[in-house]
Amino acid sequence: MESSHVNALHDKHEGLDRRLRTEMNRPSPDSATIQLLKKQKLRIKEQIAHI
Repeated sequence: MESSHVNALHDKHEGLDRRLRTEMNRPSPDSATIQLLKKQKLRIKEQIAHI
């Protein structure tokens, strides 16, 4: 079970990374959205580290 949880967290992290890259590549990126996505990525990375 732990492995599937880690895999799910990795998938979420990758999805956030794609969303972050997409937002940053927009002609006028929204800095609030970028900040939110970065915080979400960090929380997931911390969860993975604690497993």
